[in-house]
Amino acid sequence: MTRVVIVDDQTLVRTGFRMILTKGGIEVAGEACDGAEAVTLVRRLRPDVVLMDIRMPEMDGLEAARRILEDDPACKMVMLTTFDLDKYVYAALALGASGFLLKDVTPEHLVASVRLVATGDALLAPSITRRLVERFARADRVPEIHRDLSSLTPRELEVLRLLGRGMSNAELAAELHLSEATVKTHLARIFAKLNLRDRVQAVVVAYETGLIAPGD
Repeated sequence: MTRVVIVDDQTLVRTGFRMILTKGGIEVAGEACDGAEAVTLVRRLRPDVVLMDIRMPEMDGLEAARRILEDDPACKMVMLTTFDLDKYVYAALALGASGFLLKDVTPEHLVASVRLVATGDALLAPSITRRLVERFARADRVPEIHRDLSSLTPRELEVLRLLGRGMSNAELAAELHLSEATVKTHLARIFAKLNLRDRVQAVVVAYETGLIAPGD
């Protein structure tokens, strides 16, 4: 059974999410009301997924996510936000979060999203990921990071570039005249070579290394 820790400074949010997840067959292993408590709790419980509010007093969700993911890079982190395209979402994705959810998410979507992230996939649809990264790469002038792409083959670079444009696996396969199984193999090799967890991080890397630019 998937185990989740819920982190939010609002008791009603935590209670509502716990009821929804429990009803959906997901175990809520623990709850925290701020970032500092979350870091301690996650270190002790080692859940499969953490639902982390971005905006909290004391230690906010970004700092808590950074500490948790540094301690356990395999932890799946989903950020909770009140506003679509919250200005902190890009930073959370760059840290290694697997996606984000609005707090008014439907019960069905919440349960499905947690299950999806627990399997190791990214929560954001490719097109949403692209729009999100483009918006914040343009607004914040994110500097290029020193991520070495020289280990990638020309084909893998092309896959990464198209992935950064928001293409799904099916669209990648059609564009490159490959099977979806072959596309998945290329993606797995890209993730392994660049030490990436999912396609969200891959899109971020494509932008931050300058492989593609906003508006491409």
